[in-house]
Amino acid sequence: MSKKETKNCCRMTSIGGQAVIEGVMMRGPEKIATAVRKSDGEIIIDEKPVNSFVARHKLNKIPLLRGVVSFMESMVTGTKCLMFSADQMDIEDESGEEMSRFEKWLDRKFGNKVKDIAIYFAVIVALAFSIGLFMIVPTIVAGLFDELIKNKILLNLIEGGIKLLIFLIYLWAVSHMSDIKRVFEYHGAEHKTIAAYEAGAELTPENAKQYTRLHPRCGTSFLLIVMVISILMFSLLSWKTWWIRILYRLSLLPVVAGLSYEIIKFAGKHPTGVVGWLTKPGLWLQKITTREPDDSQLEVAIAAMKAVIPENNEDDKW
Repeated sequence: MSKKETKNCCRMTSIGGQAVIEGVMMRGPEKIATAVRKSDGEIIIDEKPVNSFVARHKLNKIPLLRGVVSFMESMVTGTKCLMFSADQMDIEDESGEEMSRFEKWLDRKFGNKVKDIAIYFAVIVALAFSIGLFMIVPTIVAGLFDELIKNKILLNLIEGGIKLLIFLIYLWAVSHMSDIKRVFEYHGAEHKTIAAYEAGAELTPENAKQYTRLHPRCGTSFLLIVMVISILMFSLLSWKTWWIRILYRLSLLPVVAGLSYEIIKFAGKHPTGVVGWLTKPGLWLQKITTREPDDSQLEVAIAAMKAVIPENNEDDKW
């Protein structure tokens, strides 16, 4: 099978994942597994049951709302898996210093809950950074053209173009960092493993390496769709002071996220035809955020995948 595309798909799966530090997380219908290769070569796997707020409260039947909640869940889950992978790295503490007064206070005040607090704090910081870089900065920069351009739709589109440019520059810049290159290789391993599984091939590094590292359900494609949807939606808004523009955009973020989720979900079910062409830009962007993995990285991704495949295929529905 060509690496460029996966043909004759035997199954549509709900299994997805993400790359972590020296590893891959896979989320199946019943379990979440994070496989990490330690410095001594051992692959360690952390398995947890899926504990989804969306599933528990039957929100998966409600379009738009399920996308907003699923997005927040995926951020928390992804951060937890990243922290697990970081914990597995053999990083020696050469300082030998005692905990600071602040660290002692945290330990005394929150005990074992410190890690949970750190996870949610990291999610909040990530959201704040994203809103600042991709929303506040573009609207302020576009506001500099307010006196020159009176067409409000055009001003909104200029803002959207600035946002998209920042996004592309950001991806290009991080892709050249040595540590991120490794993560992007594991990202490629994740996609190839899922593609091999969808094609019904035996999950081995030799088989998986033949498949594409680009996938329509990737988070990169989701982010690009979020960008496009927000540009189109925000272009219809009024152009007032910069802080009112930001309030408008913040209030519509859940709508944008929910609509983008529905689009990526539909694209996952219908990867060919017109939908296939519409998802092409997201696949092209994945050429930046994924790299060709080696056999050892594919082995890690396969270990995570095998841990989440349900015994009954009927339980794996997308």
